[in-house]
Amino acid sequence: MKLLYWSPRLLSLLFVGFLSLFALDVFGEYEGWSLILALFMHLLPSLALLVVIIIAWRYDLVGAAAFLAFAAWYVWTVGFDRPWSWYAAVAGPAIIVGALYSLNWMRTRNNQNI
Repeated sequence: MKLLYWSPRLLSLLFVGFLSLFALDVFGEYEGWSLILALFMHLLPSLALLVVIIIAWRYDLVGAAAFLAFAAWYVWTVGFDRPWSWYAAVAGPAIIVGALYSLNWMRTRNNQNI
């Protein structure tokens, strides 16, 4: 099932691209070296998830754990008093990607045991 193999990988890259868009707000607030530092700080979650994607390309369980943990971390750091759309827009796709990595890990694990 190539679809189950490729979907979490491609969706995770799209998700990191989506997260990176939020870093663009620094261009209206900073300039000079402080702009570069602020942009780097805003891109840290995206860069961390890119490292996870590189590792998860080979080890699906790493991708599953990392994306599900990212979703939980996001909800925790944002707080529980925000509109549900905040959680759905960021944590929702991370949960989907984590679940797809998990499903692919279970599928490959079951095939190895046969």
